[in-house]
Amino acid sequence: MTISRLISSALNIRETQIEKTIALLEDGATIPFISRYRKEVTGGLDEVQIAAIKEQNDKFKELQKRKQTILKSIEDQEKLTPELKSRIEGCWDSTELEDIYLPYKPKRQTRAEIARKKGLEDLAKLLMTQQNFDVESKALPFVKGDVKDINEALAGACDIIAEWVNEDEHARNSIRNLFEREAIITSKVVKGKEEEGDKYRDYFDLSEKLSRCSSHRLLAMRRGEAEGFLRVSISPDEDDALDRLDKRFLKNGNAEAIGYVADAIKDSYKRLLKPSIETEFAALSKEKADEEAIRVFMENLRQLLLAAPLGQKRVLGVDPSYRTGCKIVCLDAQGNLLHNETIYPHPPQNEYVKAGNKIVKLVSTYNIDAIAIGNGTASRETENFITNLRYEKEVQVFVVSENGASVYSASKVAREEFPDYDVTVRGAVSIGRRLMDPLAELVKIDPKSIGVGQYQHDVDQTKLKKSLDLTVESCVNLVGVNVNTASKHLLTYISGLGPTLAQNIVDYRAEHGAFKSRKEIMKVARMGEKAFEQCAGFLRIADAKNPLDNSAVHPESYHVVETMAKDLNCTVKELIEDKELKKKLNLNKYVSEKVGLPTLNDIVEELDKPGRDPRKKIQAFEFDKSIKTIEDLREGMILPGIVTNVTNFGCFVDVGIKENGLVHISELADRFVSDPTEIVSLHQYVQVKVLSVDVARKRVQLSMKGIN
Repeated sequence: MTISRLISSALNIRETQIEKTIALLEDGATIPFISRYRKEVTGGLDEVQIAAIKEQNDKFKELQKRKQTILKSIEDQEKLTPELKSRIEGCWDSTELEDIYLPYKPKRQTRAEIARKKGLEDLAKLLMTQQNFDVESKALPFVKGDVKDINEALAGACDIIAEWVNEDEHARNSIRNLFEREAIITSKVVKGKEEEGDKYRDYFDLSEKLSRCSSHRLLAMRRGEAEGFLRVSISPDEDDALDRLDKRFLKNGNAEAIGYVADAIKDSYKRLLKPSIETEFAALSKEKADEEAIRVFMENLRQLLLAAPLGQKRVLGVDPSYRTGCKIVCLDAQGNLLHNETIYPHPPQNEYVKAGNKIVKLVSTYNIDAIAIGNGTASRETENFITNLRYEKEVQVFVVSENGASVYSASKVAREEFPDYDVTVRGAVSIGRRLMDPLAELVKIDPKSIGVGQYQHDVDQTKLKKSLDLTVESCVNLVGVNVNTASKHLLTYISGLGPTLAQNIVDYRAEHGAFKSRKEIMKVARMGEKAFEQCAGFLRIADAKNPLDNSAVHPESYHVVETMAKDLNCTVKELIEDKELKKKLNLNKYVSEKVGLPTLNDIVEELDKPGRDPRKKIQAFEFDKSIKTIEDLREGMILPGIVTNVTNFGCFVDVGIKENGLVHISELADRFVSDPTEIVSLHQYVQVKVLSVDVARKRVQLSMKGIN
């Protein structure tokens, strides 16, 4: 059984596709490059499928390494038989592999190991025959050396039997099967922690089938356990478990030895087998919950990164506040800082008129097209203040999420960009730039700080980082970047680049000026042919002599487009601009060994709208002006809102107050909804109905039934 065949079976993808994809990955190709420019090789696999192949391949490679370690360990013990070696080499299930290895695994000073050293293994074997003999008389010869009496001899023999039961593969699988079907997860409050752990009150006395426990509830319980407020356990019915083991190990009859073996089985289950399988299922259930939480986070992050950009407009960014004032920055169309200052339109200063005059003047002086207001403290008041001013020109006003802006403003990236400005100015710049291009700005912030996750600090951090990095990489390459304006941080995520080449591109720009062609990118220090192949299609050069340099057509396919233009007796530029010309193309004519119809269709689609931005157009939004605090809410109100977070139990909606309201999954639609992403997406504008308001706990329950 090859790794390719195993992956093919797991993912239901043809083995040849798996083999070719793995070959590309091992040759250094990135997932975005393979999915976009190697469709003929992979048979048209998308990013999700390629990422799954990579994950499976990495998993099986790790399993191979583990098998080699196990084989060497058993061989060093001189216990490796041809049959055992064959079984280990043919095993591709990590749980089964560890069960095979368990009897040979070097042990610490266990009770069974101590009993063996006392020479009690033969007595254990004798008891396991469960024949009709006088147990004490058979145990008497073993009372010698470190064994003081018959009771100690029998206890030691039972310890050895308990270990045999624990290491028996059939027994372990039987208990595993019982856990899988019947295990109950139980959560209890730690005595004396009731008041301190009030936020976990829903889990103070909770029991439910593990198989039905949702990921968010499981992660909440595990967090409460980690913080010392809850005790969490997983177990099936003990009598059912012991019944299975008794059927496996006990023989018919009334022999005295059967009682000792039965006691050893019970001890084995309670002391060894149950804790081992419980740990296994705790890890498995946590892993599943992690995967679900990470999936939700990835989807939210993707939607956030691909949020509609305003584009290259001159923006005034506002980081609102009361006492310390509103930080104001003016940015040019490229996001460069032109001006900054602080105004005080709110209490306690109340410099409303002075602040208003200042804003109007800045809009005129810097020819501002739009104003971006952070959605934190004093956001609604600042929005009302800004929208009530009279400007000489039309100015759009947007409220922008400021999650993570403070993290960015104190980061190394922000210090490098603005070494002469404090964190408040950097935060306002981030808010302004998020309106212009959310993707370019948000890639500078650790995704965990953006505020769109679910228990993101409780899941496996290595897996989370890996998944989020893949999401960012996917989004950046989907949109593509202008190589002459992109920041080092944005360039880092481009296929084939990374931090060093990204910095080298920025350095080259600084020394030689803007790139005039994609070919010139090859002059960047350490830019080899392989790196260029991977990155070129995702780097755009606006106003380049060759219009294809500002498209997603890869340089390796330029000759195809040039041949098309030649056949139509026109220039490449004319072919791009004239839709009627493109209709005359017979793509089958250009199929070759390296270029198939999938690539040719992509080329023609790109020629139709070269360098197009796949993101939607931005829309203005306005909250209900009568709602400013949670006290203004009343049951039955219908309000406009913005989806700020999507979880697997519903979504959170901003209706213009500090507290986001929850639309439970049962309130998303007039039908059954299994996945909230079927109905809502991040930053979606929705209408919601207020179901209940708990001012004391600052909780708002909302509904979207029958409204949207």
